[in-house]
Amino acid sequence: MLGNLGLLAGLALLIFMALRGVNIFFASIFAALVVAVTNGLFIPTALLDHYASGQLGAFSFAGRFFLLFLCGAIFGKAMATSQAAKSIAMAITNTLGVKRTLLVGMLVCALLTYGGVVVFVVVFTMYPLGITLMREANLPKRLWAAATSVGAGTFTMTALPGTPSIHNVISASSLGTDLFAGGWIGIFAALIMGGLGMWYVERGWTKARSTGEGFVENAQDRRMEQLIGDPEDCPPWFLAMVPMVVVLGTIMLPRLILGMADWSESTSAMAGILAFSQSQPIVWPSMALILGSLTCVVLFRSMRRQVMSVFGQGAEDSVMPLFNTAAVIGFGGVVTQTAGFAAFAEWIIGANLPPLLSVFASASVVSAIVGSSSGGLQIFMQTLAPTYLEMGVQPEILHRIAAIASGGLDSLPHCGAVIATFMIMGLTHKEAYKDMFVVTVAIPVIACLASIGLLMALGIGVVPPAG
Repeated sequence: MLGNLGLLAGLALLIFMALRGVNIFFASIFAALVVAVTNGLFIPTALLDHYASGQLGAFSFAGRFFLLFLCGAIFGKAMATSQAAKSIAMAITNTLGVKRTLLVGMLVCALLTYGGVVVFVVVFTMYPLGITLMREANLPKRLWAAATSVGAGTFTMTALPGTPSIHNVISASSLGTDLFAGGWIGIFAALIMGGLGMWYVERGWTKARSTGEGFVENAQDRRMEQLIGDPEDCPPWFLAMVPMVVVLGTIMLPRLILGMADWSESTSAMAGILAFSQSQPIVWPSMALILGSLTCVVLFRSMRRQVMSVFGQGAEDSVMPLFNTAAVIGFGGVVTQTAGFAAFAEWIIGANLPPLLSVFASASVVSAIVGSSSGGLQIFMQTLAPTYLEMGVQPEILHRIAAIASGGLDSLPHCGAVIATFMIMGLTHKEAYKDMFVVTVAIPVIACLASIGLLMALGIGVVPPAG
């Protein structure tokens, strides 16, 4: 009884401190200590093994995925410094116009994140441009936050195949699949997330106009708007797209080789590339991101003048997102050692639920506990995924459904991405969380359940174990 109360108390403390802006390292360690003490875990073991260096330890995760975070941050910094990201955003804005401000925000964020630019870079790059659009359209900021989150924090993060997102890579490296696993069901879920998300924010804008609600500027907006710079300094949009094409093209290369079976069988170089990419689900997308960064150097003169500085700043930018994610995984590593977590795992697996619904429930709950989709997905893959494979869930379907499920209940109020987005835009949870909840929690949950329903209706995804 005390142990279960301790689990709840640790989780409540983590949520409370995250909402209060307490440093996530301190918050996660303090919450982990509460869990350890109330569950009778040996404190040195809990902190030095389960939290730090065990199978689900913070630094075990950081060491394993450091290269991907590093390369992603460098690519994002190169796209931002060269103003390629801004060029793409302005091109879409000029094409669609102010009346389509919400669609502009969603599409730009979706394009940039799918092309490999990390979420925080996209949000920080888009917001200064968004201020001008919101002012001209008289759009409430809460709806801009929701629309950009649809593009940057839902379907491109977990559902669409091929993206070098950490969620895609965690699933691939854990299950031995590739980044395109479960592609068609991911596209189905992405259409639901994008379609319902945009319907909700557009409907919200219509209601806002009818009640006279509009854009309210603050001092932070004026400071952020100064970051826009001179539009004449941006490269042409078609050149700005090239680095992202390089990233996605490199990731897709193994699939193209598979489509040309004779080549892969007769050409040792092609066969070698295919074998390497399939055996290195972390290194291969990291290489793609570095090639994209080098493409920025070749194409954009502003990058060539400061390449080492930009790459160095990108490397520094990778540290905090990596360690923030690692910190919540460390907390989860302690939680997984408790009798309460073992009882939860036994209950959810033993419950009379279809396997795919059980996957959804377990991945969702774990992500909700740590307030991180990537953290929750990593814990799920290390602790529960093997059991679902034994139950007959196909690895490709498990890859995609678990990734989509992790991106629902993760965005509760203590989610780091939600907090950071509100900080950048000068919003509070009271002002904007209702809309954020709908587009990043409720709609992804609907999309995941609809995907599972379609798979079950088609009889796809689960093969009963032999015997």
